[in-house]
Amino acid sequence: MTSEQTPTWYIAVQQRAHEEAPTTPEPTVQATHYSVNCLPEDGIDSHVFEITVEYRGRNLWAVKRHSQVLGADGVWDYEMRPSERDDDWLAGHRFDLDTALKLAKQQTPLVTVNGHTVSDALRMRKDRGNSNG
Repeated sequence: MTSEQTPTWYIAVQQRAHEEAPTTPEPTVQATHYSVNCLPEDGIDSHVFEITVEYRGRNLWAVKRHSQVLGADGVWDYEMRPSERDDDWLAGHRFDLDTALKLAKQQTPLVTVNGHTVSDALRMRKDRGNSNG
């Protein structure tokens, strides 16, 4: 967008934001997503072998792989819509951060994709012979 295309109201609100910025509260910073993976981050297959730990509020975290979440029983379950989650389901699928990271680290070596294990993916990466594959 060029300055000729920028609406007057937008310019005004941006100016006001700059003027008010010194009086606003200090920004908060919070990590909300961790990536856990046995494959190097630059690998072509890395994203499909990834497990994530994602913040869900109230100091609770979910261990996720695609659209599934890990339960306390070690079973992967599809994450239901918020309106369908009862307290029992939440209690079994939400963890404190340390527990969630521990569970993710335990599960990551067990990930399989299209019949390939983590070891298979690492071997294929080596066979391709390049650090980006």
